[in-house]
Amino acid sequence: MGQQVYLLVGTRKGAFILESDAARRAWQVRGPFCETWPTNHVVADPASGTLYAGGGNEWFGPAVWKSTDRGATWSHSSCGLAYAAGQEPVKAVWSLAIGADGALYAGVEPAGLFRSTDGGETWTHLHGLQQHPTRAQWNPGGAGLILHSLLLDPADHKKIWVGISAAGVFASEDGGETWETRNRGTRADYMPEGQNYPEFGQCVHCLVMAPGGRRLYQQNHCGMYRSDDGGRSWESIEEGLPSSFGFPAAVHPRDPDGLYLVPLNGDIKGRFMPEGKAAVWRTRDGGSHWQARREGLPQGGAYFNVLRQALATDTLEPAGVYFGTNSGGLYASIDEGETWTCLAPHLPTITSVETLVMER
Repeated sequence: MGQQVYLLVGTRKGAFILESDAARRAWQVRGPFCETWPTNHVVADPASGTLYAGGGNEWFGPAVWKSTDRGATWSHSSCGLAYAAGQEPVKAVWSLAIGADGALYAGVEPAGLFRSTDGGETWTHLHGLQQHPTRAQWNPGGAGLILHSLLLDPADHKKIWVGISAAGVFASEDGGETWETRNRGTRADYMPEGQNYPEFGQCVHCLVMAPGGRRLYQQNHCGMYRSDDGGRSWESIEEGLPSSFGFPAAVHPRDPDGLYLVPLNGDIKGRFMPEGKAAVWRTRDGGSHWQARREGLPQGGAYFNVLRQALATDTLEPAGVYFGTNSGGLYASIDEGETWTCLAPHLPTITSVETLVMER
């Protein structure tokens, strides 16, 4: 039968799906889907192949779209995706994840977490996160107070990690009932001198889990970090990178020491590729050493950036690596970052990239 590879792409104007066989040399582009709603994250249930797309904004409202036929048809629901009367309304869904128990989770703006046990038809607010004692002091990042990173333990559905801009990393070990801060060792350079390592208030940009569920990596506004204890403590691994600033991170599908980043030139210098030369940076030893992978990427005039959820890997051998840019370019490597090809040059602004590999 063979394997089929899908790239699930969220954009400011709907979702797109790219499809190829396991060789990954010829791709079919389909879309836009979701009636061109602003789409922040598209994911797949690897067991069933069901697709989910989260998005919306203050004009459209929040919603999660669903397709059970690889994107041919879609439906959507926002039933229950709301806070209690009197609270600031939910503007959009920013992150989606499927738990070990089959439940679907959604991170939203303003930062909060919802859960669905019926495939996204109805949603329940997990109040524990908003009831955290630090909640009144959370401040929005430049794009708003967004729960953009959502990690679920692959073996224990009660263990959840979230990344919130600009409140930091929080974790729950009881299914979202109670939460604790997990920011020790991460900087907040914008804080007053002597207060650069607060309990919370860090501007985490992206949080990812290495295979096996033991290690976390974090791209922060103020550095790049690794945690080997579930986020209870963090170690800087930014030495050797061209910048401490960037948005996305993606792990190797089988090697917990493998990680990919796209550093930018800084937070106040334009937020684009350093010197206008595109590169994906790779480590194979947990961040002790870094290499820039450039072959096939533009080495002049590349004044784009890559948003926090727009870098991903697939599960094939060798692993594929993919990223999308804010100028609509979608790039792929089928040799773990050694060489690159542009798959689609002119999509709308790309907000997320995820992968799905299934038997035909």
